[in-house]
Amino acid sequence: MKLLSIAIPCYNSENYMKKCIDSLLIGGEDVEIVIVDDGSSDHTAQIADEYAAANPTIIKVIHQENGGHGEAVNTGIKNASGLYFKVVDSDDWVNDAAYYKILETLRNVVGGNQTLDMLISNFVYEKQGAAHKKIMSYKTAFPQDVIFTWNDVKHFYKGQYILMHSVIYRTQLLLDCGLELPKHTFYVDNLFVYQPLPYVKTMYYLNVNFYRYFIGRDDQSVHESVMINRIDQQIRVNKLMIDSYDVYKLSNKKLRHYMISYIDIITTVSSILLIRSGTDENFEKKKELWRYLKKQNKHLYYKLRFGLLGRYVNLPGKSGRKVSIAGYKLTQKFFGFN
Repeated sequence: MKLLSIAIPCYNSENYMKKCIDSLLIGGEDVEIVIVDDGSSDHTAQIADEYAAANPTIIKVIHQENGGHGEAVNTGIKNASGLYFKVVDSDDWVNDAAYYKILETLRNVVGGNQTLDMLISNFVYEKQGAAHKKIMSYKTAFPQDVIFTWNDVKHFYKGQYILMHSVIYRTQLLLDCGLELPKHTFYVDNLFVYQPLPYVKTMYYLNVNFYRYFIGRDDQSVHESVMINRIDQQIRVNKLMIDSYDVYKLSNKKLRHYMISYIDIITTVSSILLIRSGTDENFEKKKELWRYLKKQNKHLYYKLRFGLLGRYVNLPGKSGRKVSIAGYKLTQKFFGFN
């Protein structure tokens, strides 16, 4: 059995997938790389097959009809034989030194007497044209180099969230929690991280800059204009996260607090993008999203609506919209998002 399965969802990725695959191949025989060709129309399938032919004990390729990023991740999970599972998008890559450290840590854990559910590491925003690369670090939030539980978690700052780029899950845990991402939907990486969290009992944090998250292409799914055009998909994910759990029934206070904070930021992102679009139709969608939250979970609605971010994105009138947009620009500049 492989130690780590890494799924690479690929859709028309011929221009950048080689850099991604090459960065992962150095993991050697401990690693299984599952390339999911999601109905590509360029040379993605051919490139994937060539890599598999040259590395038959490490790479497997699955060709499927286009189902979107989430369906490609679903396929990766279903076909993973490794004890642990990671998603690396085809335009991203990993740092070799941090990669070796992660594999060493997983080997040591597997050889020990404790089960590890989730490993967290840092990631770097490789923003095109940016002189300074922002690092998402978790050293203020987690103990380092030990297995710990939610009770040991320290303080999360605003903007400091466990994202798909930073997480490696135990494969069986993903199967046990029934994770099934929606087809033809972007932004499912938030659901991928969020839904398994109540099943996570043990964690390990490595303070290494492992994942390199490329950001800056005009056609990229996280580009602001693209996100606004696909806002219905963002809202869909937002609602699925709301529906996943009644967070107030979670017994662990720190887990509950973190998941509420996560829902808070995702709902804020949805709201800000709807405001930023500047259309009456999308402003109505924002109000409908908040009505949906109130209908599904009144306790959570009042917590978010009258919290700092909820007040911020629900200011009345055109002047209120301008304040929200100005704040979004500051957030965008600080965090390097979109």
